[in-house]
Amino acid sequence: MKVFIKTFSELTTEELYQILRLRSEVFVVEQNCVYQDIDQKDQKAIHIFGVSKKTIIAYTRCFQPGTYFKEASIGRVVVKKNQRKLKRGNQIMLNSIRTIETLYHTKLIRISAQCYLKNFYNKLDFFSVGNEYLEDGIPHINMIRK
Repeated sequence: MKVFIKTFSELTTEELYQILRLRSEVFVVEQNCVYQDIDQKDQKAIHIFGVSKKTIIAYTRCFQPGTYFKEASIGRVVVKKNQRKLKRGNQIMLNSIRTIETLYHTKLIRISAQCYLKNFYNKLDFFSVGNEYLEDGIPHINMIRK
């Protein structure tokens, strides 16, 4: 998997299409969750995506401190279903963490994680803060990495 890091304006039309398709494929169809994915935040994000065989198979969007949360943040973490056993999620998250540390000069990162992924994020040094809550009908928890 080759990883790319781009601002919204640097994304090609094809890249944006593939990103939105992947997010819809997983968050709307696979998770059976109807919600508004296009939220006017993509324009403020740094987009990290992994490509294999000309297809985007993993993706996150990162925000500088104060844009989404007080801390820097990573969101819309998504990996194509047939790529998950290949540790693509780990790869894309490590790239996202490094990007935040390099661009924003901070190690403090907050995520809003789906609860079933807590162990995955714990292995990346994220730890739960606060109580679980429902977001779009799916249990979530805030997590911090210091």
